[in-house]
Amino acid sequence: MKRPAAAALATPAVCLGLALLSFFQFPGHTWLQQDSQIYVPILEHERDPAVLRNDILVERSQVAYTLYDEIAIGLRGATGLGFREVLAGEQIATRALGIWGLVMLAQALGLAWMPAVAAAAICSLGAFIRGPEVLTFEYEPTPRAFAVPLLICGMGLAARGRYLAASVAAGAAILFHAPTALPVLCVSLLLARRVRPLVLVPLAGASAILLLAAHGQHTHQDLFAAVTPPQQMLQHLRTAYVWVSTWPAGTVVRHLLIFAALVAACARLWRAMTAELRLFLLVLPAIGLLSMPLSWLLLEHWKWGLVPQVQPMRALLFTTLAMQLATAAAGFSANGRWEKGLWFVLAYWPPCQSVLAVGLAVVTVASPVAVLAAFFLIPTVGRVTNYPRLHTPALAQVSAWARANTPQDAVFLFPEEGHGLAPGIFRSEALRAVYVDWKGGGQVNYLRDFGEDWRFRWQQTVARGFRPGDLARYSGLAVNYVVLRQRIGDSPVFENKEFVVYSCAAQR
Repeated sequence: MKRPAAAALATPAVCLGLALLSFFQFPGHTWLQQDSQIYVPILEHERDPAVLRNDILVERSQVAYTLYDEIAIGLRGATGLGFREVLAGEQIATRALGIWGLVMLAQALGLAWMPAVAAAAICSLGAFIRGPEVLTFEYEPTPRAFAVPLLICGMGLAARGRYLAASVAAGAAILFHAPTALPVLCVSLLLARRVRPLVLVPLAGASAILLLAAHGQHTHQDLFAAVTPPQQMLQHLRTAYVWVSTWPAGTVVRHLLIFAALVAACARLWRAMTAELRLFLLVLPAIGLLSMPLSWLLLEHWKWGLVPQVQPMRALLFTTLAMQLATAAAGFSANGRWEKGLWFVLAYWPPCQSVLAVGLAVVTVASPVAVLAAFFLIPTVGRVTNYPRLHTPALAQVSAWARANTPQDAVFLFPEEGHGLAPGIFRSEALRAVYVDWKGGGQVNYLRDFGEDWRFRWQQTVARGFRPGDLARYSGLAVNYVVLRQRIGDSPVFENKEFVVYSCAAQR
């Protein structure tokens, strides 16, 4: 068998292997630690409206313009698995497709199969994007976590001239998370003259499907409303990252330096870059960079309320991702060892951000296969911890107790947790409503009524601080149970080494 044919046959298995390595080893994956704390309760409530019906997170539709929920619920019904297993399967599958897209982009830059796979592997180490607080490879199985790799897959297919397949991949990304796909679609319009009209059918079809799916749902969103002063104050409290004026100056400078490194790498690769590659590796990252002044103008000057919902500065993830790919490709294309090493240091810097990037660059100069060592060295030698370990036996115990021993409509409050994430884990594991929690407040960008309700609940409970005499007052707020970290009396309804649960009704 000829080498190109063998490489083509091996590519699916290699991409899946890298997806599994990135999922289980590094950068890893999480469950109920970030935005899945928002989406999982919504999925549970949509599957069974009686579940969590007293929780403010599910009172208003937040997934109207996506098929994320319909697909997850459908897969759960078809497989009999839980949401955790179904969403993990989707996450691994879309990661594999994204890595395949990176391989195709690298090959379009002129790399042979092995260096192209190595460049894709470097990118699959992920990167945290300071400012908009997003990731190139998301840890949580959220709509954006599925949309980004599908877009990367589409870019890779387009770079190889497979425009119809690219349109299908981009259409799938739209179905999962249209705001993430928006900057890529803007760039793709520049290619529209070069393709047949039939190629655009999947994109138009995906948009039509979303509009039909959202028809009749009560989204409570006025797309042309202005951000009011109370909303602005609340967003500065809870989601300040959508306001670029709150970013440290160093964060903006960081993105400028990343773009400068990208431009330098593209200059090194210029002769190998087709029109598609120049759009995806230069124009799209430039859009990410321009999203900062654009967001300032639209949100902070004109106060357009749609901006916190779309969050255009998330497009900066494409700037960092393009820099990783271009510098890695430049490293494999360079001739001298010193030049190779310099490019590889830049490619490894986003996931490492330490001197370890130099060591990884040295071993990669020696052999592309050495890239695999980075998945193990970054979390160990580099001591990079992407996320804390929040799931504890004690939290699992109190969640299991609540699910088995309290009414389905019971409402719980964690008044001592502050900005902690334990209440959100409890909500999805116990399937019991939480009166208010910090993570849930992240939805203040999307729904004005929700923001007002969340602020009232937060100020009346957690923000005030807990005092033992508050139990009776909580009962007046329709809270049934309070979960504390300390014992305050002799009549808890549940207790373990971390949590003590009291019934508010017993304190009247």
